[in-house]
Amino acid sequence: MKPIHKLATLAAALLLGGAALAQNIVVASTTSTEQSGLFGHLLPQFKQATGIDVKVVALGTGQAIDMARRGDADVLFVHDKVAEEKFVADGFSAKRQEVMYNDFVLVGPKADPAKTAGKDIVAALKKVAAANAPFISRGDKSGTHAAELRFWKMADAEAAKGAGYKECGCGMGPALNIGSGSNAYVLTDRGTWLNFKNRGELVVLVEGDQRLFNQYGVMLVSAAKHPQVKTAEGQKFVDWVTGPAGQAAIASYKIGGEQLFFPNASK
Repeated sequence: MKPIHKLATLAAALLLGGAALAQNIVVASTTSTEQSGLFGHLLPQFKQATGIDVKVVALGTGQAIDMARRGDADVLFVHDKVAEEKFVADGFSAKRQEVMYNDFVLVGPKADPAKTAGKDIVAALKKVAAANAPFISRGDKSGTHAAELRFWKMADAEAAKGAGYKECGCGMGPALNIGSGSNAYVLTDRGTWLNFKNRGELVVLVEGDQRLFNQYGVMLVSAAKHPQVKTAEGQKFVDWVTGPAGQAAIASYKIGGEQLFFPNASK
C-alpha cells in the first residue's frame, strides 16, 4: 500500500473511532430507576434504536442534580419536581419534560406494631412517631427522602419522629435491606419494592393516598452552561424516552405481571 493510501486509511479509521467514541452519554438518575431494573429493560432498546451507549450514574436525586449542575452528566432523569424546576430556572436545562410516574408505599413488619395500615400516609407517620417504632429513612437528599420529609412535616413531626427513627444516608435498596433486617418501617418507591427480594417480614402497609404520587422528569443539561455536554446524543435519549417507543418500553416493564412505571410524557 502506498504511503498516501496508508495515511488516508489511518485518517478514516481515526474519524470512525471518533464517531464511535461520541456515541455515548452519561445519564444522572435516581437509585429507584436503576434498582427497580427499569434501565436494564430500557437501555438495550434505546441502543438498538440509536446506536448510543448510556452510562447511568444512579444517585439520590439531590446528588444526581448536583452532578448535572457540575456538567458531569448529559441528561438528568429524577423525581423531585420542585428541585427539577429550580434546575431549569437556574439555566442548567432549557426544559423539563415529564416522562412517567409510579407511587410511594410505606412498608413495615407484617405485625404492624404501630397500627399504620391504611391509605393515609400522614396518619401512619404520626402513629410511627407516637409508638417510637423503628423507621429507616434514606437521609440522602433523594427524591424519596424529600417526599418523606414532606410527609413528616404534614404530620407535624419534623422534630419528633420517635426514638426509632434512623437515617442511613443510603440508596433505596440498602435502606430496604436495613429495614428488613430490623423489622422497621420504610418509605419506598413501588418500583424498587417490587424488584426487592430480601423482604423478610416486610409488607406494604400504606398505599393509595394521592399524596404518594411519584412523578419523574427528564432534562437535557445545558450546553450553554457546560459546552462539553453531548447535546445531540442527549437530546436523542430525551426524545426517545418521551416518544412512542420509549413510552411503550416503560409501560411494558413488569415484574410478576405488575407494571412498575406508567408513561405520561406530555403530548
